[in-house]
Amino acid sequence: MSTESINKNLTRGGEYIVKETKSEDVFTPEDFNEEQKMMRDSVIEFVDREIWPNKPRFETKDYAFTEELMRKTGELGLLGVSVPEAYGGLGMGFVSTMLVCDYISGTSGSFSTAFGAHTGIGTMPITLYGTEEQKQKYVPKLATGEWFGAYCLTEPGAGSDANSGKTKAVLSEDGSHYNISGQKMWISNAGFANLFIVFARIEDDKNITGFIVENDPENGISFGEEEHKLGIHSSSTRQVFFNETKVPVENMLSERGNGFKIAMNALNIGRIKLAAACLDAQRRVITEAVKYANERVQFKTPIAKFGAIKQKLANMATAAYVDESACYRAAKDIEDRIAIREAEGNSHQEAELKGVEEYAIECSILKVAVSEDVQECTDEGIQIFGGMGFSADTPMESAWRDARISRIYEGTNEINRMLTVGMLIKKAMKGQVDLLGPAMAVKDELMGIPSFDTPDYSELFAEEKEILKKLKKAFLMIAGAAVQKYGQDLEEHQQLLMAAADIMIEIYMAESAILRTEKNAKRFGEDSQKNQIAMSQLYLFNAVEKINSKGKEAIISFAEGDEQKMMLMGLKRFTKYTNMPNIVALRNQVAEKLSEENAYIF
Repeated sequence: MSTESINKNLTRGGEYIVKETKSEDVFTPEDFNEEQKMMRDSVIEFVDREIWPNKPRFETKDYAFTEELMRKTGELGLLGVSVPEAYGGLGMGFVSTMLVCDYISGTSGSFSTAFGAHTGIGTMPITLYGTEEQKQKYVPKLATGEWFGAYCLTEPGAGSDANSGKTKAVLSEDGSHYNISGQKMWISNAGFANLFIVFARIEDDKNITGFIVENDPENGISFGEEEHKLGIHSSSTRQVFFNETKVPVENMLSERGNGFKIAMNALNIGRIKLAAACLDAQRRVITEAVKYANERVQFKTPIAKFGAIKQKLANMATAAYVDESACYRAAKDIEDRIAIREAEGNSHQEAELKGVEEYAIECSILKVAVSEDVQECTDEGIQIFGGMGFSADTPMESAWRDARISRIYEGTNEINRMLTVGMLIKKAMKGQVDLLGPAMAVKDELMGIPSFDTPDYSELFAEEKEILKKLKKAFLMIAGAAVQKYGQDLEEHQQLLMAAADIMIEIYMAESAILRTEKNAKRFGEDSQKNQIAMSQLYLFNAVEKINSKGKEAIISFAEGDEQKMMLMGLKRFTKYTNMPNIVALRNQVAEKLSEENAYIF
């Protein structure tokens, strides 16, 4: 497909909220090419051979084993999937890097963290911001696993407020190097990293600056003990102390004062990759839960046949299917945007940076949605196992503990929720997404007389797609009124922002599943997708219920009198079904298919 045709059909980041996307314009896992399928299968084979059988070792703080597996991963080329071939990598596209991150992360949060920290925030900043000399010197070593990387941003007083770090970089008198002094904490891979991406402030600069720092204990670098953590027990996590650490001036990463920008762009990529890293964890937890539910007999009946268990299994599978749909939809949008920019003459570095930045809203949406779904999945996994689920002898207990960090990594989910709405409003103010026009149209519609015509819902997903349109109107109604009332002060109303973000999130996730299922039903036949249709309908029903609840919460928080009444009536209109689905029947259908296959198979 030419970049011209891609550009024509490709929505901008956040634009899904005001535009209708056609199913033929979304990418799905069923669109993987042969190379991607081979890559997926080889990663699964590696995980099943090297990681899954050794899962108990990760609970014993076996950091050496994590490092050993990382070296094996490097030998297979998996640490350099996204690294250009010129620097020793495979030079594969964004979808392929997501795929590897997805399937290599399913069995151990410890290994997933080590892999993500190295390939993402350890290597990627040099690949995207480094000079040619820096890339030639460091990236080949990182791509092959000869060296490992770590990322030193967080400090005791600088977490979500990353730009407030106190670490200092002082230029030497002869101008040859900087002396870096400061304390960094929660540094993944610190125990075996050869190289650190370090952020420090030069003089009284407004923004921090990035540096590439080689690990040399004789150069003023020391470490705290390994942290005692709730989960990810074999992920090396230590404090790193810099005491007059000499860093050559040529090791400054990008320009002076550009560190905050590097950190934020690294987080954008980290967020969508974190979502991918939670996908196979869900698949494997569901499979283990299904197997146990089929084997566990109570009252002379396998518990998989009980309605309460069917509900749990169906909800777990639905979330996993929807999450996968949304992740690969966004990944391909990013990949296409990168291709367009490269065709326009941008360097690979600039194209990838701008391509990911374009979809920063979707990256935050996915980070929130999938991290919360994997936590819910593991929690329900424990519940299905009952008392055995609470035992460390079963995989559910460690999976639950490992999943918990994902809601904190890469910016807390609360921060990401507020960013989601804030970034959309900024895009609207820059003219990149037209929010004002559609919001005014919704306001006019509320003042008019609603249609009482009976629509034709005979085609697959006809009503569901109409509901999605109405849900978008609900968001525009609430967001438009909130912006009109509070203007620039909207960011101070955090609970309102989080409610609005939940509406945005549910719309994107539900739409992604419906578009994927519709696309596959058209090419493979509806009968082949009957369970995927059920899951898409089930997720949308739950999304409508949540949007109704969050919408009320938002409206009541800032609207009064006649305005409040009108908006609540509008919300009721925008969250109304003509034909309510039988969600119990949908759940039973999905759960029975899982039980029949004895695994997650969607």
